[in-house]
Amino acid sequence: MSAKPTPNQPLVRHMYTADPSAHVFEGKLYIYPSHDLDHDGPSNDNGDQYKMEDYHVLSIEDFDSPVVDHGEALHLKDIPWASKQLWAPDAAYKNDTYYLYYPARDHDGIFRLGVATSQSPAGPFTPEPHWMEGSFSIDPAVFVDEDEQAYLYFGGLWGGQLEKWQTGSFEPDAAGPQGEEPALGPQVAILNDDMLSLRSAPKEIKIVDENGAPITAGDEDRRYFEGPWVHKYNGWYYLSYSTGTTHKLVYAVSRDPLGPYTFKGTILTPVIGWTTHHSIVQFQEKWYLFYHDCSMSEGVNHKRSVKFTELSYNEDGTIQTIVYSEL
Repeated sequence: MSAKPTPNQPLVRHMYTADPSAHVFEGKLYIYPSHDLDHDGPSNDNGDQYKMEDYHVLSIEDFDSPVVDHGEALHLKDIPWASKQLWAPDAAYKNDTYYLYYPARDHDGIFRLGVATSQSPAGPFTPEPHWMEGSFSIDPAVFVDEDEQAYLYFGGLWGGQLEKWQTGSFEPDAAGPQGEEPALGPQVAILNDDMLSLRSAPKEIKIVDENGAPITAGDEDRRYFEGPWVHKYNGWYYLSYSTGTTHKLVYAVSRDPLGPYTFKGTILTPVIGWTTHHSIVQFQEKWYLFYHDCSMSEGVNHKRSVKFTELSYNEDGTIQTIVYSEL
């Protein structure tokens, strides 16, 4: 049990948390973060500093109640195919079952996506014995539409290995697009009704500018890097994501969950720390952005803390930019 949640303050202080996926289940707000470990290992573009081994589930009854840590929901040692690095997860509900989606490296060092199930949103979760066939890279995010069709979004550059899958097979030495070449977008796949397998092969989402031209790899203020999230507002699908090197959370919109998506703007300006990863959720008639920063660790990139702040829309459906330095 922790103190009651305060906007723009760490949700919990007894451990480091990151990459929050927030959902409303059973009338409560549940947050599925990754769990940063405190260690002295190397820090590099391959992400070796992020050694996470388990997941904890957090919940909030309302904003006047304490944040509850439900304890360990899943551990690396319980996943037969995984060797290390339980990075950013997500959760979904369907078929009277809760599903936890997560990335991990297999025993060949290749990132795959796994899924685990529970009868409770708080877990514990029981993992499937094998990764999801056809999956790769990191940062799974599941969107269940109003018609109950579920979509799996995923992908991250550099340590997330997305650029190594451009041919459809893992190419360890592959490099991503550069300069004026179209940037790589996230991947999307339609999930089967069992929520455990892909109905369709993953396809790349196209992100374009207001004129329909692809966002380029050199446009680091707008191009996709990692951390996709999809939510729906007034009939529009909003794809939000991290730009990585420029440390922004940005978004694009579409009338189709599969895209293409048209770039619209910035949600959150750079936070303290290298990575930024988020989710957007409606709870008790307001919209909230969940994000993380490294303020509690005074800037140590692999010791992050989940926070939240209210998110607002303009009348035309655009999202009002949140300036981190003003929070």
